Amino acid sequence: DQPRVLLYAGATKDMGKMLGGEEEKDPDAQKKEEERQEALRQQEEERKAKHARMEAEREKVRQQIRDKYGLKKKEEKEAEEKAALEQPCEGSLTRPKKAIPAGCGDEEEEEEESILDTVLKYLPGPLQDMFKK
Repeated sequence: DQPRVLLYAGATKDMGKMLGGEEEKDPDAQKKEEERQEALRQQEEERKAKHARMEAEREKVRQQIRDKYGLKKKEEKEAEEKAALEQPCEGSLTRPKKAIPAGCGDEEEEEEESILDTVLKYLPGPLQDMFKK
């Protein structure tokens, strides 16, 4: 019978809290909360350090594979491609797109106008007048 009494005593104490009664103030609550927060921070730092070590090991293996097969890092490859684009080859017959003067080459606006004109030709007279206005 005695364990039941303890069980009920704890239950009535919690019931009082639920019904809006005053909670008991723990004098060490602030200190415990600070210790808990510090423990969480320490765990997070350890987790980050572990992941950094794992990533460093992975990068080491990746580098060994790159060296073995003569591959380059993505950043290195992009840097080389960018440098190649910026530096035109001597004697190249192609020119950068920016060098084409305005008004030369194919322009979409002219095509759109000619298509519109073509459609207007096949419309009946009153509709043509409406669209021309």
